[in-house]
Amino acid sequence: MKRSLILIAALAAPQAVFAWPWSTDMMNQPSIKPQEPVGDTAQMYPLPTLSVPVQGIPTPVANREEAKTIANPIAVSDASLKQGRNLFRIYCAACHGLTGKAESPIASKIGAIDLTDSYVQKELTEGWIFGTITFGSYVMPAYGSPAGNAEGRGSNDLTVEERWHVVNYVRNGLLKETNVKTAAANQ
Repeated sequence: MKRSLILIAALAAPQAVFAWPWSTDMMNQPSIKPQEPVGDTAQMYPLPTLSVPVQGIPTPVANREEAKTIANPIAVSDASLKQGRNLFRIYCAACHGLTGKAESPIASKIGAIDLTDSYVQKELTEGWIFGTITFGSYVMPAYGSPAGNAEGRGSNDLTVEERWHVVNYVRNGLLKETNVKTAAANQ
């Protein structure tokens, strides 16, 4: 009987050891958390060299009105138009339609505008289009500002460079592509 008690105690010992205070999980281990201050100071740990902030490259303007005068830093090229087209189809086509003529099923319900209209193509500056993509408008969500527009909507989905590629496509590729499709349909 005594041997069986010793055997049971020996088998139960590992279970008891795991419940003792020295068994900690990974969450409670000592570690450096960059968002926590160093010691008693309010100073944060410095970011590692060559690290990239999660927020990406900051938008060069604070609102859509300021964006009016910005010049497009991305040259129009086949690569830029291709990337802009892909991004347009992902983010913009749901409301503005694949051709930009606001022919999507929800366009009339939300008031999406025809991006091939001469007002958009000739009168709006590229900076204004960039600002609209970045900060949104009355109905359109913001695709470049975490705070979004006045209503607080926003997704911060597109980087500064990606937004300029979309601007290049809207101004230099969308209308040409739509005209080619229209001509092919009329033949």
